[in-house]
Amino acid sequence: MSATDTRAGTGAGTGADTGTPAAGGTTASLGRMRALARAELTLLVRNRTAMFTALLMPLAMVLFMRSTVEQMPLEETGLSTTDLVMTSGLPMVLIFVVYSNLIPTYVSRREELVLKRLRTGELRDGEILAGAALPVVAVAVAQCAVLVAAGAALLEMTPPDRPDLLVLGVLLGVVLMVLTAAATAVFTRTAESAQITALPLVMVSFIGSGMFVPLEAMPDGVADVLRVLPMTPVVDLVRYGWLGGGESGDVLRAVVVAVAWAAASVFAVRRWFRWEPRR
Repeated sequence: MSATDTRAGTGAGTGADTGTPAAGGTTASLGRMRALARAELTLLVRNRTAMFTALLMPLAMVLFMRSTVEQMPLEETGLSTTDLVMTSGLPMVLIFVVYSNLIPTYVSRREELVLKRLRTGELRDGEILAGAALPVVAVAVAQCAVLVAAGAALLEMTPPDRPDLLVLGVLLGVVLMVLTAAATAVFTRTAESAQITALPLVMVSFIGSGMFVPLEAMPDGVADVLRVLPMTPVVDLVRYGWLGGGESGDVLRAVVVAVAWAAASVFAVRRWFRWEPRR
């Protein structure tokens, strides 16, 4: 059954409810998502592996990255080691906290028939996916805020030059990671195999999106190709927002690429996302 199928046995379709005032509908929708998010937060806290991935893995990767890039010649890129590590740390948080945690969440809820049962109630499809994502999104946003504060206070980095672009980059990254996690769950059969199915995007993002090796250090033709990867616009926007230097054309290109990947992920989720196990 795909996300666009009629909900069997419920008498309700996937479209919006009718006859409900917009304000009341929005309030009810937020209430349903908040209740689901509260339940997911309880499960997250009880899952030691998920908590380690959410709280400690990003910090460990930032420290590892710092020791790795200290020997890299960054003079031609205009970035210092601290600039590279801290601006790459925010997208890294989104990958580990949101993407890596949400895939097994969606898959395990599907295999345990939780998603199927939720669809028989008042929750809409988007509310189910968003409600399950809210706890890890909140953790990721909090960690990003801590990283920015730590960079400014402890590492003597300048405050963000364009806070609006920094916030835009983080928000687009959150949306992309939630949607790509749902899309990845389509071909992830078990929660245990989520570590394997998440690996391609993680590795491609680390290697090709400018996190470990700035795109400015690569040949122009290679850099142009790598700028269309899913996480590259997030890295670019975060870097423009914190360090400045982004021209209007660069910012527009990053936003367009991010929106294009988000739209492709929405299509994939609506077309192929499964709400119950394969039989």
